[in-house]
Amino acid sequence: MAKNCALMSKSALPKRYALILAGGSGQRFWPISRDAQPKQLLKLFGDKTLLELTIERLDGIVPKENILILTNKQQEATVRSLITTLPAENIVAEPEKRDTAPAIALAVGWVVARDPMATMIVLPADHLIENHAEFQRVLSNASLAAENSGNLVTVGIKPTWPCPSYGYVERGRKASIGGVDDLPVWEVARFREKPNPDLAEHFISQGNFLWNAGMFIWTIPAIFSELSRHCPVLADFVSELRGSKDFSATVAKQFGKLPKLSIDYALMEKATRVLNIEATFDWDDVGNWTSVGRYLKADGDGNQHNCAFSQQEASNNIVFTQTGQHVALIGVQDLIIVASKDGLLVADRARAENIKKLVDGLPSELR
Repeated sequence: MAKNCALMSKSALPKRYALILAGGSGQRFWPISRDAQPKQLLKLFGDKTLLELTIERLDGIVPKENILILTNKQQEATVRSLITTLPAENIVAEPEKRDTAPAIALAVGWVVARDPMATMIVLPADHLIENHAEFQRVLSNASLAAENSGNLVTVGIKPTWPCPSYGYVERGRKASIGGVDDLPVWEVARFREKPNPDLAEHFISQGNFLWNAGMFIWTIPAIFSELSRHCPVLADFVSELRGSKDFSATVAKQFGKLPKLSIDYALMEKATRVLNIEATFDWDDVGNWTSVGRYLKADGDGNQHNCAFSQQEASNNIVFTQTGQHVALIGVQDLIIVASKDGLLVADRARAENIKKLVDGLPSELR
């Protein structure tokens, strides 16, 4: 790992780039979502998609020409039609799904060809964050930590409950970074895989565990050094992209040969020194329809809805429509009711996670 360096002057600060990971499947939010239109391409919270909101949050800290969106072939056309404020070459589709490590290596190659000394921010496209100012402050601090330490930096979320569906970051001692010791950054003792509920409860009781949000910040020299050490096949791919005269052709030829690995397993769990900064902004990964319900209008009986709505003796239901219909409920409780132009979902609210399994059995034209 590169040694700590002195605090950089503003004139010496590297350019900052952002990678927005915008792939994934469209199963948890059926019937609104489809394979070609997953969560990040839906307007769940107003008139903008989660992808558009993610780009918006970067305004002022990353120039638009330095934002790369990485999607896949199924979703490329939708992303291109939706995102018209970025250069066309800033939207890249993976030839096939290979998990986050190859995806990030592709993005590193894209950045290194433009500025081999840049700082890179990696963000998922499907999180809801409303406090943009605090989000930018945390990313700025994380970038300073990465630039002045030569270390990889993660953003962690303070747990609000013992969730067994997230990975966890175990913090160690406060990090010492030459010239910027006042930054609220800690060393990562280790990454912990998704725990069972009892172990998750234990993690929270310790007080030094955060959820792993999948947000990373590093300099290009640091990430390339770590890839070379721990996953040389990905480092070789980065080098090939850097020297390529035809970026798209190289991606098409080589990407499918890369191993299917997550960035946590391929690199973060093995890196010599990883730092962590806590997110002091609001955060929601919007995992299913019950998460969406928290942001909808609600009546006195706990019915959450985005449409014209009437009810008699109905409670704790979620109603979301794209059809403009008036929805009326009588005598039902704890349901999820979602209507699109060609699909209708009625589900037990407690079984929101089962929607993903349901979609696997639907006709292909509805997936």
